[in-house]
Amino acid sequence: MTEALTHTAADTTENTAAGFPADAVAPAAAPVTVDAPLPEADVEAAVHAIADRSRKASRRMAMANRAWKDRGLEAIGKALQDSAEAILAANARDVAAGKANGTSAAMLDRLTLTRTRIAGLVSALDNLAGLPDPVGNVVRGQTLPNGLRLRQVNVPMGVVAAIYEARPNVTVDIAGLALKSGNAVILRGGSAAEATNGVLVRVLREALESVGLPADAVQTVDQYGRAGATVLMRARGRVDVLIPRGGRELIQTVVTNSAVPVIETGEGNVHIFIDESAGVDMAVEILLNAKTQRPSVCNTVETLLVHSGSTVLPAVAAALQAAGVRLHADERIRAALPASIESVPATDADWGTEYMDLDLAVAMVDTLDDAVSHIRKWSTGHTEAILTNDLANAERFIAEIDSAAVIVNASTRFTDGGELGLGAEVGISTQKLHARGPMGLTELTTTKWIVQGEGQVRG
Repeated sequence: MTEALTHTAADTTENTAAGFPADAVAPAAAPVTVDAPLPEADVEAAVHAIADRSRKASRRMAMANRAWKDRGLEAIGKALQDSAEAILAANARDVAAGKANGTSAAMLDRLTLTRTRIAGLVSALDNLAGLPDPVGNVVRGQTLPNGLRLRQVNVPMGVVAAIYEARPNVTVDIAGLALKSGNAVILRGGSAAEATNGVLVRVLREALESVGLPADAVQTVDQYGRAGATVLMRARGRVDVLIPRGGRELIQTVVTNSAVPVIETGEGNVHIFIDESAGVDMAVEILLNAKTQRPSVCNTVETLLVHSGSTVLPAVAAALQAAGVRLHADERIRAALPASIESVPATDADWGTEYMDLDLAVAMVDTLDDAVSHIRKWSTGHTEAILTNDLANAERFIAEIDSAAVIVNASTRFTDGGELGLGAEVGISTQKLHARGPMGLTELTTTKWIVQGEGQVRG
């Protein structure tokens, strides 16, 4: 992603060949800046107008071929690099405001962009460009006895909306995924990252327009605050699917109040079970990675279950304490810990808590069945892992745990679209309809049936 991309006559020819309307490269309406709260009716009209422009853009995006969309991804990557100073300056303002408002350390970590993190976003876009186009993929097909030829193919969702908080990286991830899957996206990134997201959306729109893709494929309703988010949730018929990404309160608010179909991304009360056969070196390395690499994200381990016959607890606890982790331990764990290891008594609240910080609930169990029972009671269905050298235990754990991701002998931090080869992710779905686990390109498509005949009629 190092070459400048400009719109040329050849691009226009390809744009027309891809099926775009003649005005596909016409300048699109820029985001509106609102300095004072608008009356409810005006907010509704403004958000509906944004959604209507998104619908038009989505029809153009649905007809773009892979080469065209990949040029858009490359243009966005270069624009992010070229605009890094402006992005970081805006982000610094958001972070400073967050600190002044008493925002938690975990949320500040999610909010913060650095040059390294921007480079990671660019790399994710580059990976997306290298992935196959999901649009047009044949899911299944056959020829019926009457001669009808059937195909079920992937097609774009259309208008995808996302509501999230304090995560400017999500702005780029979702826009990139929406572009590659032929969708238009409407973003509500929240007040905590408003300055950062404002710059990012401008950069994204200008990059799309520079290669002849509709700028309105990426829009935001941040300028309309919570009222805009409420209208977005009620815009059934204008918005095809809504994806919330954030803490439990945000997700449940969207699920409860949305009239638009929702793909629910859940909180991550993630478990690791160390069984009797697990080795100490692997256990220490995996627990440190799963808890301390980036504790503010949803695939971080929050509860550790240790088999009563395991010998690794002292080493694991010592390593975690040295890394600054605070252990919330049950009575049996506290009794088994060396005197040098500090802990606080665990309560029932700890088993259901997604700390998103350097805190870890720890319990002792006597059997694999006990571990499974604990996970079934307290899990949010995100990710669970077992550390074991017993193949039978691994297979039982895989079969009996009903979460979006089940991991054997590896860190829970791998439950991530980029790590699993999806390029990036919109979020991690903990529901069971349409999409489950990290949602990448295919999860932003639906299907349609194509039936081709030669005059057949139904008898």
